[in-house]
Amino acid sequence: MRNYILAIDQSTSGTKALVVDHNGSIVARSSSEHQQLYPQPGWVEHNPMEIYENVKKTARLALEQSGLVPTQLATITITNQRETSVIWDRITGVPIYNAIVWQCQRTAPMCAKYQASGHEETVRSRTGLMLDPYFSATKWGWILENVEGAQEQLQEGRLLAGTIDSWLLWKLTAGQVHATDYTNASRTSLFNIHTLEWDEDMCKLFKVPAHILPKVRSSDEVFGYTEDADLFDVGVPISGIIGDSQAALFGHQCLEPGMAKATYGTGTSVLMNIGNKPVSSVKGLVNAIAWGRGGKVTYALEAIIRTSGDSIKWVRDNLELFETFEEMEQILAKAPYNEGVYLVPAFVGLGAPYWAPNARAAITGMNRGTGKAHIIRAAIESIAYQVRDAVELISEESGIPLVELRTDGGATENQLLMQFQSDILSRKVIKSDVAELSAMGSVYMGGLGVGLWSAIEQISGLRKTYFVYEPSMEVELREQHYGGWKHAVASVLNQ
Repeated sequence: MRNYILAIDQSTSGTKALVVDHNGSIVARSSSEHQQLYPQPGWVEHNPMEIYENVKKTARLALEQSGLVPTQLATITITNQRETSVIWDRITGVPIYNAIVWQCQRTAPMCAKYQASGHEETVRSRTGLMLDPYFSATKWGWILENVEGAQEQLQEGRLLAGTIDSWLLWKLTAGQVHATDYTNASRTSLFNIHTLEWDEDMCKLFKVPAHILPKVRSSDEVFGYTEDADLFDVGVPISGIIGDSQAALFGHQCLEPGMAKATYGTGTSVLMNIGNKPVSSVKGLVNAIAWGRGGKVTYALEAIIRTSGDSIKWVRDNLELFETFEEMEQILAKAPYNEGVYLVPAFVGLGAPYWAPNARAAITGMNRGTGKAHIIRAAIESIAYQVRDAVELISEESGIPLVELRTDGGATENQLLMQFQSDILSRKVIKSDVAELSAMGSVYMGGLGVGLWSAIEQISGLRKTYFVYEPSMEVELREQHYGGWKHAVASVLNQ
C-alpha cells in the first residue's frame, strides 16, 4: 500500500529528503549541502543543476535507508527556498545562468529606480510586496537583460522561468510540467494576490513576459508524476508543493487567524495567519498567500529577517571562533552576558522592519576585554532581537497581540537561543520536537491532496510533543538588552 511520503526540503544551504509514514513519523532522512557562490560583494548564487542532482541523491538515499520501494510512496512533496530565481532553456533543460538567490542584492539599484519612478504603491497594492531585491521579478529581469543570448532565446520561445519548486518539478517530470503553487507565485512581485493570476502590468513593468512563467495551482493538487528514470523506474505523484515558510506555518498547524510561527534558517521568517483576506496597507511587512487548499486561499502577514542562522555560520566559518557546536557551548559558558557587545548581521542588508538593502554588518560595543565568547553570544542574540522587531511590527499592523510563538528550524536546537528568545519577547516560545516543520507542512499538504489523510482533523491528531520555554528575565534587564540592540542598529542605518 502507498502509505509513505517522500518529502524534498530544498533550502538555501542544502537539500534534505525525509520519508514519513502514515502516522506522521519520520522513518528516514538524508541531506546534502550545495555550494554557495559569491561572484561579487552582495551577489549570491546557486547552481541549479547541482541542486537537482542533490535532490535525486538525497531522495534515493532516504528511500534506501527506509527499506521502501517507490511503489510504496503515496506522493513526493516539495518545499523550497522561495524567491530564488531560475531561467532555463526548455530544449536543452539547462539553466542559462545560475539561480539568483533570495539574499542577492544585485538588483537593489533596479528597485531604487522603480521606487524613484513612483511604482512601489502599485506593486504593493497588487502583489502584497514592496520593491526590494529580495523578490523574484527583478532577478528574472536581470538575467534576461544581462545574460548573453537570453533575448534571442526568449524570442525563439526557448526560455522558461521559475522559482526553485518550478525548476525541480520541471526536471522531475522530464519537462512535462511547468507549474508552481500560490505560495511561491506570491513571492515574485508578478502575481496579483487579489485576482490570483499573473499580473500583466507587473510583467510589463519588470520586463518578464508572462508566457515564460509557470501555471499557478493550489498546494494540495497533484502537479504531475515523476518521469526521470535516473530517480525512480516508476511514476510517483507529486503534490504538496509549498514555499518553506508557509509550509512551516501549516506544519505548526497555525490554521486560525492570529496564530504565528518563526522558522529559523539561513534567514528567519515570522509569519502570521490572517484569514481569507489580505491586510490593506502594511509598513515593513509583506502580504503573502499562506496556502491554497481545497479550492480556497488563506493569507498571511510576514516579516522577513535576511540573516539569522547564517550569522552563527559566519562566526564559525569566516571568523573561525569555534569548530563544533559542542565547543561553542563550552566557550559561551565562559561569558554568560554579552557585556554590551552586539552584532548587527546586515551582511545582505536588513529586512523587516528596516528594509535597508544597502546596510552593512557591524559589531558594536567592544572593549579591550571583549573575547570570542562575546562575539559568538552577540551572533546568537541578534537572531532573537530581530524576531522581536518582527513580532512587534506584525502585532502593530494586524492589531493582533502575540500570545505565543511556535518555532522550528535548525537553530531551535540551541537552548540558549530559545530561552533568550522567550525572555526578550516576554512570551512563551513553543519549539516543535521536529526540526523539519517545513518538510512536515508539505507532507501534511501533499498527504491531504492524495487522500492519505481524508480530513484536516486527522493532521491535528499527528501533532508531536512540543517543548515550552517560559520567560524568566527581569523586565529592566530585558529592555536594557533590547535598547542596546536598537542603538546598535541605528548606528548601522546612519552610516
